[in-house]
Amino acid sequence: MSLLNRLKSSGPKRILALDGGGIRGALALGYLSKLERLLQERHANPDLRLSDYFDLIGGTSTGSIIAGGLAMGMTVEEIRALYFKLGDKVFGKRLKLTNIFKIGKAIKASFSEKPLERELEKFFGDLTLGSPELKTGLCIVVKRADTQSVWPLLNHPEGKFFDSQWGKNKDILLRDAVRASAAAPTYFVPELVAVGGGSDPSVKEKGAFVDGGVSMANNPALQLYMVATLNGFPFHWKTGEDDLMIVSVGTGNSKLKDKPENIVDRWLLDWAKEVPNMLMMDASTQNELFLQWISKSKTPRYFNMEIEDLKNDLLTPQPMLTYLRYNVTLESEALKELGFDLSRKEAKGLTEMSEAKNIPSLYQIGAKAGHLEMIDAHLPGAFNLG
Repeated sequence: MSLLNRLKSSGPKRILALDGGGIRGALALGYLSKLERLLQERHANPDLRLSDYFDLIGGTSTGSIIAGGLAMGMTVEEIRALYFKLGDKVFGKRLKLTNIFKIGKAIKASFSEKPLERELEKFFGDLTLGSPELKTGLCIVVKRADTQSVWPLLNHPEGKFFDSQWGKNKDILLRDAVRASAAAPTYFVPELVAVGGGSDPSVKEKGAFVDGGVSMANNPALQLYMVATLNGFPFHWKTGEDDLMIVSVGTGNSKLKDKPENIVDRWLLDWAKEVPNMLMMDASTQNELFLQWISKSKTPRYFNMEIEDLKNDLLTPQPMLTYLRYNVTLESEALKELGFDLSRKEAKGLTEMSEAKNIPSLYQIGAKAGHLEMIDAHLPGAFNLG
């Protein structure tokens, strides 16, 4: 079956949404290893890939790297092996301010983008968003900084910007799209990508793209729900508990709590560092809250003492989808429940998005959490492959 026929076929549709989070993507890979085994066992097929099961795989930032690999038909183990090497090479050497001052350059980023670009070229080669090697639907979430707009880059052949006078997204190199999605401000410089479009086809318009996480879509699950169902996008998939499923996988979160006097005493630069993370956490929480509000999730998150886990709330007359969310709280108490005895300082260190030495530990945490949390009963039989 061609990709277009698969995306337009009738029947239940399955979406996999992968959060951003730098090297914490290793934690998501731990979850995905369990998910892959679970689906192989359910379908009695040891060769089943996640691209065989999911009709649309989408990711932001580090999630876009994993999503791209999965959409190519790679196994989780194949991606894990490459991912472990990528982390050390990309985040192995931070640019030193003293060296930057010596050569008279402006301070634009903490890391050179060259290692990231080299590794992505090895990972994706010369594949484009329109390459037939992509086995399933793919969505890479980026933020176009020069227009302040979120772009879900799609490989759907009938997408408005796939191959038209407004855009030629089919020609965008997959490695460039992923590099753009992973261009986290302060970590890497923005990525310039030729996007085409406009009334004059001879003019190659370029956009300046940064990490898709600098938006409401660092957790891309809600964005993918909109991509799958809004009229402006080409999918037009049916909603309903037995018709549409989103499996959303996180990269670990933390519950920020500080002494009130410390907040009052913060300096301007302290706020500059904290505000982006605060906004990203709020966006992810609202994302999860809304999807729980329109579903009867079997993996409900407890939000707070007022709204609790929304088990008695439903925004629509009937659930609009099956929604499953898997994530780990990177705090010592929560990690002890998984069997990891870490101090508060050690647990906090795991939240740093560029600490490559944490990759093995994060993968182990995700794998253990997946083993304990992901169960066969979560996946409705309505979504079994025919």
